[in-house]
Amino acid sequence: MTLDPAIRMLFTRMDPFRFRPRWLAGLFSSVFVGNYYKEEKHPISRILFWLYEKPCRLVLRWPKTVIAVALAVVVSTLPLYFKLGSEFMPPLNEETLLYMPTTLPGISVTEARRLMETQDRIIRSFPEVVSVFGKAGRIDSSTDPAPFSMMETTIVLKPTDQWRAKPRVFSTWPKPFRLLLGHLWPEHISWEDLTTEMDQALQIPGCVNAWTMPIKGRIDMLTTGVRTPIGIKVFGSSLDEIQRIGAQIETILRPIPGTRSIFAERSSGGYFVDITPDRKALARYGLTIDDLQSVIMTAIGGETITTTIEGRERYSINLRYPRDLRTDLDQLQRVLVTARTMRGSEKVIQIPLSELAEISLVNGPAMIRDENGMLAGYVYVDISGRDIGGYVADAKQAVARQLTLPTGYSLTWSGQYENMMRVRERLKVVIPITLLLIFLLLYMSTRSAFKALVVMLAVPFSIVGAVWLMYLLGYNVSIAAWVGMIALMGLDAETGVFMLLFLDLSYEDARQKGLLRNQADLHEAIIHGAVKRIRPKMMTVAAASMGLMPIMWSTGTGADLMKRVAAPMVGGLWTSFLMELLVYPAIYLLWRSRQLKRNGFHSSEPTATNPPSSPG
Repeated sequence: MTLDPAIRMLFTRMDPFRFRPRWLAGLFSSVFVGNYYKEEKHPISRILFWLYEKPCRLVLRWPKTVIAVALAVVVSTLPLYFKLGSEFMPPLNEETLLYMPTTLPGISVTEARRLMETQDRIIRSFPEVVSVFGKAGRIDSSTDPAPFSMMETTIVLKPTDQWRAKPRVFSTWPKPFRLLLGHLWPEHISWEDLTTEMDQALQIPGCVNAWTMPIKGRIDMLTTGVRTPIGIKVFGSSLDEIQRIGAQIETILRPIPGTRSIFAERSSGGYFVDITPDRKALARYGLTIDDLQSVIMTAIGGETITTTIEGRERYSINLRYPRDLRTDLDQLQRVLVTARTMRGSEKVIQIPLSELAEISLVNGPAMIRDENGMLAGYVYVDISGRDIGGYVADAKQAVARQLTLPTGYSLTWSGQYENMMRVRERLKVVIPITLLLIFLLLYMSTRSAFKALVVMLAVPFSIVGAVWLMYLLGYNVSIAAWVGMIALMGLDAETGVFMLLFLDLSYEDARQKGLLRNQADLHEAIIHGAVKRIRPKMMTVAAASMGLMPIMWSTGTGADLMKRVAAPMVGGLWTSFLMELLVYPAIYLLWRSRQLKRNGFHSSEPTATNPPSSPG
């Protein structure tokens, strides 16, 4: 195909667009675009070359030693990993506390009110508290089966920057350092400190404290039925035996370090008034069972007789005896029952309840729990200063050593621990599948199983930094941390692919030019691929880590959760990057040397007369 002569002449006469004068073009390019440097002349690259070239040459000199040291570093991190605590989810700061004390069953309405007012007054004395709202008992609903013995107090707190100050080592340092370090170690009391102070101030005899947060507590109760971080469910066929086992577990676990409070439900600790009708006495006075129960229902229990209307509001009106006439058995025995004289007379008589029925105070189950077709009793355990996994491990050993369960009775460890174990079983499937998918994608990209395995080495390299940073920050292993580690695997594969790609490009370029004559030439090819491409590798890791740093410095609601996700990624990216820079060239050297020796490649070290050229 040929162009028309006229069109060809037009193209030949057209000069490319040039910005005149040249000094103005250079000025605009420098200001609005920037200067472009070759990789060897780039100022940042020259610094990175100077920092990395000597360590890289040292690695190529002793490749096997470097690989052995890297493996030792990875192995030495395993004991540190097992020292990390474990939990289901890190605490989500709701800026509100939920105080849930429990006392023995049978407490009266008056005593429950007095106790709750005392607790609320103590809590309100703390300067961090904005408001306190307590609740005892429940409405007439099966969705909230809370007796008077279990109270709930919602505590609204001020913003954390208005809490009492807590001096740190850097509190007297200049302000820039205080602002920098204050994000990691705030200069005010922590949530744990405030909760501990409140718990110590609320050590009221007969009450067992439990601390949580409103949303978290509701979710825990909906998922497992246990409102504390750890719960023990005792299953069996007898409520008395379940209560005995629960009380024994309470005694066993109380001395274990980290136990802030423990309470075993008193399954048969309720107090009830039994009124047994005397049928012969009722017949003697011409009364029926309905007559007796009607008096008990209205005079003692209270019966709604009407409803008052106040605009859009409706209030029921109940009628019963005053509290002074129904507070104890003696008063109840004096309740009068109306009866008519025999033979149709209009004369009525008042008969004390004690002559028509037997009144007694008996013990019985305050609440009957049924789960999986068996009777159940709960033991609530609130912990402080320890992780859930470590505490349960010690608690299980103590219970197995000191408690012998009768035949037909069993224990189930519940609460957040139950959720944690359920997620752990799922992660045993999710993590291998994730690693397999990464390997398959790498194999499809590299067409080499060896290269894919080399890139996969970034995973254990990254675990080193992730574990160390979590250990230094005091974080536990949780679902959030595992989410960060799974995301880290993908980022590590990305940096590993870059490193291997540049090594391959440099090797293939040297091979096509016929420059791979001896071991020194192979060293130079690897140096060129590793050192001369350090800047794009550094940019990849720096961009990813800098994008995560705002999460590490955040302090708002949800920051505690997101920090557990970002911490493994921040720590793992840098250790993986550093170990890739040092270990990948060593592995690549051994692999390519073995391949070339099969093709007649001979090994010779660099000589003084032919020194290797510096990429810088």
